[in-house]
Amino acid sequence: MTQYVLIVAGGKGIRMGGDIPKQFLPIGGVPVLMRTMDAFYAYNQDIQIILVLPHDQQAFWQDLCRKHHFERPYRIADGGETRFHSVKNGLALVETPALVGVHDGVRPFVSSDVIRRCYAEASQKHAVVPCVNVVETLRHVQEERSVTVPRDEYRLVQTPQVFDATLLKKAYEQPYSPQFTDDASVVESMGMVVSLIEGNRENIKITTPFDLKIASALLEECSI
Repeated sequence: MTQYVLIVAGGKGIRMGGDIPKQFLPIGGVPVLMRTMDAFYAYNQDIQIILVLPHDQQAFWQDLCRKHHFERPYRIADGGETRFHSVKNGLALVETPALVGVHDGVRPFVSSDVIRRCYAEASQKHAVVPCVNVVETLRHVQEERSVTVPRDEYRLVQTPQVFDATLLKKAYEQPYSPQFTDDASVVESMGMVVSLIEGNRENIKITTPFDLKIASALLEECSI
């Protein structure tokens, strides 16, 4: 079955404290977004990549591609007002039947093994999310008091979240809700069950300057 991935890259870099959107910042001299796309080509050179990018960032991206001689095949869709609308725009380019993953453009360290297992599981269970255990203590804050909650009942969610494409397209026909924080929440709102698989701890989401330092360390470790 055809495999697609929507790589959603709509960040503005506000938490980075700079003018350059975080997906374009370099790690080891290469923009984060290019490393993310390469992670999926390393998994499967035939995967159909759809890059979802705000229209006003596309010219800058094309300049980066020329500068870095980045010639991977992909199609591009315009980012929307919210992540929900961006994914919906990307899904318009997906032909069914297929499996489609949705991945954050600023997660360049997802492993090929995690990607493979997500698509394999989705071929059977239709909706799959990678996640990792919570290793720190959690407290639930309510008004002026807080209580510790059992961390073994919680997971940290990652991407790619992979789905049967027909199912995901149907889910995104729903009206937008602020409660849709990721693709799994959109699918679950229709009463569907989402399966969990183990992710890889290195699959961090790069959103702050500290994350960039971690990413540089991870890249150095991968290069050894």
